[in-house]
Amino acid sequence: MTEHTPRRIYGADHDDSDPYATTPGHDVELVGGPLDGQLLDVTALTPRSAYGPGGRADYEPRPGCATRWDWSGDVPW
Repeated sequence: MTEHTPRRIYGADHDDSDPYATTPGHDVELVGGPLDGQLLDVTALTPRSAYGPGGRADYEPRPGCATRWDWSGDVPW
């Protein structure tokens, strides 16, 4: 049996009581690019990104796989 190391949810506050808590149907895995392997809670995600304008990496849902988002490139400043 392979041991699983919990992954921190990207963007979780440092004082969050459980920054590793996942919510089925709300978390996606980012694939490729600078955030490869990170989990992201998309519950309150807006079209501009979770933290407003100014992000540098763009990810899109993988066709046919709602739980994985693929890196589509860097976002210009």
